[in-house]
Amino acid sequence: MTNKIGFLVSGELGLHCLKHIDNIIKPQFIFTDKNSTGIIQYAEINKIPVFIGNPRKKDSTSFLKKFNTDIIFSINYLFIVNDDVLDFPETHAINFHGSLLPKYRGRTPHVWAIINGEKETGITAHLMEKGCDTGDIVLQERFEINPSATGNDILHIYKEKYPLMVEKILDMIANNKLVTQKQNNKEATYFGKRTPEDGHINWDWQKERIYNWVRAQAMPYPGAFSYLNGKKVIIDKICFTDFGYDNEMPNGLIIQTEPEILVKTPNGVVKLLQIRDQNTISFNENDQLI
Repeated sequence: MTNKIGFLVSGELGLHCLKHIDNIIKPQFIFTDKNSTGIIQYAEINKIPVFIGNPRKKDSTSFLKKFNTDIIFSINYLFIVNDDVLDFPETHAINFHGSLLPKYRGRTPHVWAIINGEKETGITAHLMEKGCDTGDIVLQERFEINPSATGNDILHIYKEKYPLMVEKILDMIANNKLVTQKQNNKEATYFGKRTPEDGHINWDWQKERIYNWVRAQAMPYPGAFSYLNGKKVIIDKICFTDFGYDNEMPNGLIIQTEPEILVKTPNGVVKLLQIRDQNTISFNENDQLI
């Protein structure tokens, strides 16, 4: 097996994959971001050269010139890279993406999949090219999305499955069994980067969409939120209830606070099960969430 592999990695998922392949391969170099302190420490402890920061804003070319690299793996990497990085390896640059490409190209695909009520998602290893998540597919694995799964639950599945896929790809490369398949661009969907302010709940949505919206963005994400009397209310968990309501009531109306907080939607009532900093918020019947 070649030992000339560079890794572009960020976050806990990237670190987990690096640790998993400890006994298989030692990276020639690592690219990461300044906030991925665990990866930076890993590189320092293992005496692996590390490039920290955005390669589009810093001189990554001079860094890369020190190496003769066959393959680059990109795992949960924070940045889009320049052509000099894509073109640098002798054979392949391979990205590991958290969806069943060509569906859900772009950022945080698992969050969008839950929001959209998908029943399954997966991981795709694909060749990197100038387009975002458009390269030929090397390997895919699919798995079900549990109806109650949160975005964090999917991250835990990624943590289990990503390292195993990295290992599989390494084995395919070692045995010269790497086969690719073009993506069907007619089936492609793309979803952009989310910000904390994108979590605002629209109480005019159907209760099913609100439910998916909330669970997709639950802890450790910034959270789905609403406003009550000018105060931000972050909601991490809700469920449906058969509690009766009047169709004339405005959506987002709090119709009960004891023993539980119930809120009216267009097609039913939802129960607020988990609210961040709930003790700092005063809920009263007939208050309006907006």
